Amino acid sequence: MKKDLPVIIVGGGPVGLAAAAELHEKEKAFVVVEAGTGPGTNFLDYGHVRLFSPWKYNINNAARRLLTKYKVPLPDPEKLPLGKDIVTEYLLPLAELPEMKPNIYFGTRVVHISRKGFDKVKSKGRKEAPFHIIAETADGERKVLEGGAVIDATGTWERPNSLIPGGDLSTEKRMNRIFYEIPNNKQAESSVYINSNTAVVGSGHSAMQSLLELLEVQKSHPETTISWVHRKPDTLEALGGGDQDQLPARGDLGRLIKSAWESGKIQVFESFYIESVNEKNDQLTLSGRQNNESNETEPFDYIICNTGSRPSFDFLGELRWDRDAALECVPALAPLIDPNVHSCGTVRPHGEKELRQPEENVYIIGAKSYGRAPTFLLATGYEQARSVAAYIAGDKAEAAEVHLELPETGVCSAEPASRSPLTIAVSGGCCS
Repeated sequence: MKKDLPVIIVGGGPVGLAAAAELHEKEKAFVVVEAGTGPGTNFLDYGHVRLFSPWKYNINNAARRLLTKYKVPLPDPEKLPLGKDIVTEYLLPLAELPEMKPNIYFGTRVVHISRKGFDKVKSKGRKEAPFHIIAETADGERKVLEGGAVIDATGTWERPNSLIPGGDLSTEKRMNRIFYEIPNNKQAESSVYINSNTAVVGSGHSAMQSLLELLEVQKSHPETTISWVHRKPDTLEALGGGDQDQLPARGDLGRLIKSAWESGKIQVFESFYIESVNEKNDQLTLSGRQNNESNETEPFDYIICNTGSRPSFDFLGELRWDRDAALECVPALAPLIDPNVHSCGTVRPHGEKELRQPEENVYIIGAKSYGRAPTFLLATGYEQARSVAAYIAGDKAEAAEVHLELPETGVCSAEPASRSPLTIAVSGGCCS
């Protein structure tokens, strides 16, 4: 690596800024390039949502030491932050510090990375060439940077999965009654969901959070009806580990949804594989297979699609990079996080060695390293950042010494004590 060139960090979210803090601590120059107008833009998209992991899992240690140096007050480690709190109480103060601010470009999107003077095919002399980065501001200004290493921490922001498995997202987005964000019940009086018939599609925590927000709208507007459509054969499986979850708030989320479902406030379509969505008379109907039989839902006024997200690799095209064919994650992580075989969010400690790409000194870390797998926690990304930064700074022993302690979800060992009867309705879908 060209030792006099900075490390280019693409993405100014929690993991990108953690990598910056780790590099600063190791006296290694860095530049952060972030497409959003400020740090952690993704968190502002669901700023009203309370995370189920407390602050102690959400602040990087090197960043904490830097904030403490300037006597910046830190949140209660046991408190649960809102999405917006991650930005206002942590990322914004961190980005404003003199060690960080001069090295961060906000409102600037990386559009291309290559080895200077090399296409993807040419090998001789490649390792000695610096990285050539092209970025653009919102008003079209182009910036050209050179770096000695690249850390891609762009996450999966603005890249939702489709409503139909394997479907065409661009077609779905032309239907103006399909939304991909978690609703905000604090805006209930102006919400489009008031007295509507709305379906939430997805089986993860985002879907359950959307259901919870709609239940709040339903409290003040009882004519609001809510449906939950997911592919799990057993809804109890989607509800998580309950009392066995080491993050109590995560377990509480499942219990609240279970209570609403059992009391009839939520209609559930389980084991429903969507094959098409049809729009007619300002309503949407889902068609597919349920328990291996053709079925069609009732018409919905709105559909909230919370089926996960995926990474984008557009700007990496001229680099030699690799991903798992199915999960689109860093290949070495695939057998550890594959949701086809793993039902919990645990993953063994991993760092620079597992994250390195075929292109020397290129790393994909954070949520993007997990690809389409849904079980990422910030604590994982922080350990990735620490290990990668150590290696780039020349401390290979520190890079190899990785530790990761994640709270168990409880769903791997917990067996449901009983199975509540479920009525299947038949008409005439990070980690934090």
